[in-house]
Amino acid sequence: MLKIIGLIVVILVIGAAVYYFGFYKRGKINDRDGDFIPDEIEDAVEDVKEVVKETKRRAKAVKKELKDVVDQVGDVVDAAKGKKRRGRKPKAKK
Repeated sequence: MLKIIGLIVVILVIGAAVYYFGFYKRGKINDRDGDFIPDEIEDAVEDVKEVVKETKRRAKAVKKELKDVVDQVGDVVDAAKGKKRRGRKPKAKK
């Protein structure tokens, strides 16, 4: 068990060294703010956040419209049964 954990640690250290010296120091990975997170990943995260925000807004709009539809379903059923229209009466034509 101890050998497996040691092997995993060695692989992680080698991977970190390859990342830092092989890609980061040579400038193959762009990092404007110096936080060791590639700019491509940061940009992708921002894009995903925007998509999630837009999806959330659309879901709220769909929820509101669905409430309106549910409210009107009862009126459709009543109209199919032949009941009179409820609510305000239309203005009389002159």
